[in-house]
Formats: sequence, structure tokens, C-alpha cells
Amino acid sequence: MNVVFARPWMDEAEEQAAVRAIRSGWVTQGPEVDAFEREFADYTGAAHACAVSSATTALHLAMKAIGIRPGDEVITVSHSFLATANCIRYMDAIPVFVDIEPLTYNLDPRQLQGAITPKTKAILCVHQIGMPCNLADILDVARRHNLKVVEDAAPAIGSEILWNGRWEKIGRAHADIACFSFHARKIITTGDGGMITTNNPEYDAQFRRWRCHGMSMSSDARHGAKTVTFEEYVELGYNYRLTDIQAAIGRAQLKKVEEIVRRRRDLAERYHRRLSDIAGLGLPREPEWARSNWQSYCVLLPESADQLTIMQRMLDQGVPTRRGVHTSHMEPAYQIEPWQCAGNRSICGCPPRRCRCLPVSEKARLYGLLLPIHSHLTYAEQDEVCRVLAQSLHNG
Repeated sequence: MNVVFARPWMDEAEEQAAVRAIRSGWVTQGPEVDAFEREFADYTGAAHACAVSSATTALHLAMKAIGIRPGDEVITVSHSFLATANCIRYMDAIPVFVDIEPLTYNLDPRQLQGAITPKTKAILCVHQIGMPCNLADILDVARRHNLKVVEDAAPAIGSEILWNGRWEKIGRAHADIACFSFHARKIITTGDGGMITTNNPEYDAQFRRWRCHGMSMSSDARHGAKTVTFEEYVELGYNYRLTDIQAAIGRAQLKKVEEIVRRRRDLAERYHRRLSDIAGLGLPREPEWARSNWQSYCVLLPESADQLTIMQRMLDQGVPTRRGVHTSHMEPAYQIEPWQCAGNRSICGCPPRRCRCLPVSEKARLYGLLLPIHSHLTYAEQDEVCRVLAQSLHNG
């Protein structure tokens, strides 16, 4: 049996949506994007949603909107895809890495206070692999220090958090801004693409200008004008637009999101039950205030196991896996950057080019193992994953 690691749920609905956009004659940013934004805002409960070309560009615009400038410090996690830290570096600012919680793989709020310096301007938290982070505690620290908070919600479409006694979707913009991804491995996909949600109308207006080269009016307004109208380019902007073809597909995908999340939660629960008796294997857990969409299911191998060896054994038996989430500070691109651990070397004495004070993050990278999970995964395939994992560990 050969198991597929990840596969988007697409069928005739997405095909028909793409054809609809193509036949309309308007294939770049247009009415499908407008509709997708409205529907996404309604789904998350946010006041505003702005579609962009990727979650990375969403994060870049978020940093720009909250006023991050060269030399500023933004507290975040190293344990994330590099785009999280990269968007800070795009602003010539400094990512200040703090460690994560061992069970959720998310930013540990207890680490924030010691990382704040006079240069700190914001916190960029991540809802890692779909598991909501502890926003309540993060926002409490941020408010006491007058810091902005951006949610890297790239993998968290459909995840929920218990907020003031009721369950709310990630993306309602509980913080200042939330950024999502529509990459092919995310819960819903447009091939690639992103969305920014916020309750701040000024931020939303800026996103819409910046994604279109700083143009003074929207494409809809220009094309729909009854008199000849010339746009102006009032500030430096970017080509960060989503196309109408992508948005049409996204609208079809959004109609499936609840079913996709339901299936993933069912598969995650089955993984919990079938893997719980494997000695030394760490399983992810939801805090009582969080509901994950289970974009990924990450187990923590025993420290006696070699990650690469286990992965190869499983692949040899037809079960592909992925290693634990990246840690930016261990990647070559960041080992040559002049950032300093926690923004203050006196805290830990680390050399300025390599932080050695993120033990939980490093353990998650070195022993984390992502197992196949997607809407098409059958129970029989999932049972095979569990069997092969157990056997691969036993043979070690």
C-alpha cells in the first residue's frame, strides 16, 4: 500500500469555478476576488479581508502596516517556516526568537517578558500547523507594553479559540492583523495565495493600495467609471494581487472548509487512539481553549530514535512523512544574520550569530515527525501509517 502524504480536496466544483472565471474575460484581480474577500470575512467574523498573492506577502504587508522600521525588534518564534522571520527581515527589522510550548509547538507566552527591550515594537505569533496559540496571554503582555500583535495564521483556516466564553474562528482578528495561506498543503487552496483579515479599516485600505503598486483607486472603480479616469500611484507598492481564477477556486474551496476540518479532526482523533500505546512517542494535544483544524499531525519521536532513519524506513514501506517544522535560527540563511538571542546577549550569553537557547524548538525540529493527514486518507491507509511507524521504531 502506498500512502499519499498530502492531497487537496478538489473536484468538479473547482473546475467549474475556474472555467467561470476564464469565460468571464476577467482573469486578473476583479469581481471574483471581491466576492472571495466578502465570503472569507463572513466565515472568520472579521470586519475586513484582503486577498493577496501568498501568506508571505500578507505578512510583509502586515509588518508594513503596523509601522515596523529598520532596527526595530519583533518577537516571534524560530520554530516556523522561514517566511515568518523573513517578513520581519524584509523591513530591515530584527526577529527576536523565543521558545515554544512542548505540546502545542506554539510561542510560549512566559518567554515574552524577558525578550522585550526598548526596541521591541510587535509580537508575531504563529498558529503552528493549525493549533491555535495562546492569544489571550500573548495579548495581555502586548497591551501592557503597547505592542502590536500579528497572527501568522497561515495554516489555521477553520481553527477555533474559546474567546470570552464562546468559540470563534481564528482570523476574526483577535489581534491587530491575521494572515492566511492558500498553499496546496493548507486546509483550502488556490494553488498559492493568501488573505489578510483585520478589524482596522485603515490597515485594510493600506493593504489594498500596496498590493496593487500603490494605486489610488481599485481596478473595479477604474474599469467601472463612466468618465475617463486616470489613476495615481501615491506611494511605493507591490504586485501582490490574487487573480480572479484563483479566487473563484478559493470560493469553491471555502464551501468545503467545514467538512474538510471535520474529516481532519476525525483522523486526528484516530491517530490519538492508535498511537497512544507506543512507548516514548509524544502526541500533540489541544488545550481546553483551542480547536485545531489539524492541518498537520506532528508526533515527537523518542530521543533514542534517529529522525532520518525512521523517515527512510517508513518511506521504504510506502509511507511518506515530513520532518518537524523548520527552526529559522538553525538554517544557513539565519546563521549569517547579525541578530542576537532574545535581543539582549546578557540574557543568555549566546554568540550573536547562533542562538543556543531554544531547546524546545530545536527538539521539535530534530524529533518532530509529520504524518500523512488529508481529506482523502482512508482509515485503512491511516492504520497502515500507524503500523509502519510502530514497526520502524521497534526495529531501531
